[in-house]
Amino acid sequence: MTGPTTIQGESDPHGGIDWNDHASIHRRPEGNKSDMLRGFQVIRDGTFAEMVRFVAALPEDERQHLVIQKSGDRLFELGEIMNLARRDDMPQA
Repeated sequence: MTGPTTIQGESDPHGGIDWNDHASIHRRPEGNKSDMLRGFQVIRDGTFAEMVRFVAALPEDERQHLVIQKSGDRLFELGEIMNLARRDDMPQA
């Protein structure tokens, strides 16, 4: 089992990121900077890798206000998502 992820989107160096963890994409209401999911609209769900690929493939203007919730209520914001999409260990579709 891997440990919790860090702000840079990396997890325990011994376990790596669990790309197969369940995750969902949420649209954060404009102006809402809270990590509470109240009021967030669920866009899609699947594996963490699928959600990262999906967001990264969207046109830049459509990515705004999207966050990914990974198992354990960890939220990844757009900057983190884009960094994860560029990782060498990011699974390809």
